[in-house]
Amino acid sequence: MLARSLFRPVRDRNIFEATVERLAQGIRLGLVPTGNRLPPERELAEALAVSRVTLREAIKALRQAGMVDSRRGRTGGTFVIYDAGDQPAPDEGAEQVARRMGAALDEALDFRRVVEPGTAALAASRPLMAGDRQALRVALVECTGATDDASRRMADSRLHLTIAGAAGCQPLATAVAEGQIRLDELLRAIPVIRRNIAHSDAQHAAVVDAILAGDPERSRRHMEEHVDATAALLRGFLG
Repeated sequence: MLARSLFRPVRDRNIFEATVERLAQGIRLGLVPTGNRLPPERELAEALAVSRVTLREAIKALRQAGMVDSRRGRTGGTFVIYDAGDQPAPDEGAEQVARRMGAALDEALDFRRVVEPGTAALAASRPLMAGDRQALRVALVECTGATDDASRRMADSRLHLTIAGAAGCQPLATAVAEGQIRLDELLRAIPVIRRNIAHSDAQHAAVVDAILAGDPERSRRHMEEHVDATAALLRGFLG
């Protein structure tokens, strides 16, 4: 479910470019963490509904961009080598991003406020398998234990995507993934505030605890508080 939120059929006339974009987005959001292997070529081509030739060309482009590395042999495959901490700072500042986005800024934040609390509530209402529960705990630990700002952003996105995966609804998982893509650009344009990080960690823990306890209303409430806090911060710097 989690991988399918981004690795889904490409519906675009520019199939090659859209395939590169879809794969790069998944990598930047930490859907496949650094050091991990992408799904097998046949599986990935089927998920994206593209030919294996197109997929290979897209992977080649990512390899040239320094995001993946392909290895041969029985333990080979295509591995993510992208390190967010090595990436240059955004070319645009907060004001430039806000100006370029215009009304899309409020739309992105409003969209997230509707989608993510409902997704968390749905996850809490599901009879979660042991693997789902463990994935939530691991994603939370990775987020709170991130050692730098860039890896923190990736782990944060991965936690939200893991919650969406636990909800067991593909359209919702896709919507959360698309919201995270837009949010990533916004967050990279504002300064990192330590007090906010600590507050966010506490909110993340409250959401995960409520989901694991099977409490939909508490899950919804804590996620609403979390997305509202993020929105207030972004509007403060970008609005």
